[in-house]
Amino acid sequence: MYRYTEFDRAFLRQRAGQFRDQLERWSDGRLGEEAFRPLRLQNGWYVQRHAPMLRVAVPYGELSSAQLRVLARVAREYDDPHADVYAAALAAQGQLGTTRLPTHCAHFTTRTNVQFNWIPLAKAADVMDLLATVDMHGIQTSGNCIRNISCDERAGVAPDEIEDPRPFAEIMRQWTTLHPEFAFLPRKFKIAITGAHDDRAATAWHDVGLELVRDAAGELGFRVRVGGGMGRTPMIGTVIRPFLPWNQIMNYIEAIVRVYNQYGRRDNKYKARIKMLVKAEGQRYIDEVEEEFRQIVERDGGPHTIPPGELERVRACFEPPAALAQRASSPEAAAHSRAAAAATPRYARWLERNVAAHKVPSLRIVTLSFKRLNQAPGDASAEQLERVADLVDRFSAGEARVTHTQNIVLPWVHEDDLLALWEAASQAGLASANVDLLTNMIACPGGDFCALANARSLPIADAIMERYQDLDELEDIGEVDLHISGCINSCGHHHSGHIGILGVDKDGAEWYQITLGGSDGTLASGVAQAGKVIGPSFSASEVPEAIEAILRVYRQTRLPIEGVGAEKFVDTVRRVGLEPFKAAANEARTQQRSFA
Repeated sequence: MYRYTEFDRAFLRQRAGQFRDQLERWSDGRLGEEAFRPLRLQNGWYVQRHAPMLRVAVPYGELSSAQLRVLARVAREYDDPHADVYAAALAAQGQLGTTRLPTHCAHFTTRTNVQFNWIPLAKAADVMDLLATVDMHGIQTSGNCIRNISCDERAGVAPDEIEDPRPFAEIMRQWTTLHPEFAFLPRKFKIAITGAHDDRAATAWHDVGLELVRDAAGELGFRVRVGGGMGRTPMIGTVIRPFLPWNQIMNYIEAIVRVYNQYGRRDNKYKARIKMLVKAEGQRYIDEVEEEFRQIVERDGGPHTIPPGELERVRACFEPPAALAQRASSPEAAAHSRAAAAATPRYARWLERNVAAHKVPSLRIVTLSFKRLNQAPGDASAEQLERVADLVDRFSAGEARVTHTQNIVLPWVHEDDLLALWEAASQAGLASANVDLLTNMIACPGGDFCALANARSLPIADAIMERYQDLDELEDIGEVDLHISGCINSCGHHHSGHIGILGVDKDGAEWYQITLGGSDGTLASGVAQAGKVIGPSFSASEVPEAIEAILRVYRQTRLPIEGVGAEKFVDTVRRVGLEPFKAAANEARTQQRSFA
């Protein structure tokens, strides 16, 4: 993991002190609400439907065990102890759904951040001071600025990696933090980087998506996409530079954002994202970026060109744990693990689903699933966070990663420790063998928390999770990305789901659109694309029936594939088209209503 310097730590302490002063002046009336609002937002503090919400930045998804323990402490000590009573009262008044609202917990987001939903603003400054003790903060997790930069959760350890993207992400993090020119953009701005052949960072769906590549001469550079995004108008980013030398990346991003800052819409927030500018201007936007880049390099001397020595300095901060990587494998441990897998199907499935190859042959990448019955996708209680911290210390050299699919990855697990890790994770309730399966769903907090949501996401996730608990059935269905959003802002990434569910409002009632055929852009799902809606909206009670009908059509029409077993769901949808699935979902809706 990147090791913060004393400069970094002094900066965070200063920022926390500034926020405390701002909060105190707001509390006693010296600072008005309109003046305080942008200050709290740029420190990660929202006011949501029922209570404040804090978003904590997790740059490129990396967390240490010490940070996990502090997050657990925030959940336990600062998540309002009366929030559960408050939520119950609201539910009794019909203002909340019947879903049990979690308190004393953290929520992993699709941007690899961590959120808390019940911390009173009166305690906000104390929380920021505590986070700063472990190099954490909420800076630029909100506001119309360059947000947290995300990466592939397997960065630095994946066998298919061309180059580790984390050093570049860290250099960009330092450069973009409190960048004076880009603190008040037309709208929020998100960057994602991958260095692997398999795009596990969904870069095509970001305002700027960066892919590390090598040219014909073997030189390292970036393929640059601009203008991706979800929301009301889902768009895939446009490749505007097939190859940019790596040392010019910040000069080029400055050109991209400067042109956006100059020409982006500020009169209509629904048309203010950079994707709308790229769509409207097309080649003209690209030409403007290239001209601005030329001027930055030629007129200004390329002030943000990355010196080789600086890249090496930052790279050195990401050195792998040498003792673990050099540890020899034990034939006895391997034999014991094979025997356990043969005797215990649950362990064998977990090895297949949750364990991935590592660039160091004796190591593995392990996913701990935070998708389980009776708990919202991505939620982690204070106790669970502490258990994860213990697992991270014991099995992963003190380092974990948050994934954009709302799980936790342990990137440094020795193959000899897999059985012991599985046993310990099972005791903690974190060994669900459902990675890439239907129940490994993505869901935003939805209407139970979010002031912007039109409908609740969590009851839909609960209903589907409860229906599909049979692992044999899940394995037969195979790989399906199910994504649920409570509104068109798409925090649950419904556009990119093989099956997407979007909450909509109809005359004050909650309804849900279903889309099929979307993709993040991984090799398993093909090129990134938005799913297509299959007909009128469904009521909450009809959604599980519609999903079951859709999956039934898939199982009836999929093709056998030699050596694989069966055609994947998303491939079947693209081959046969939407009509059979739409007809089956509509029939399930009709039957559901006839029984009502």
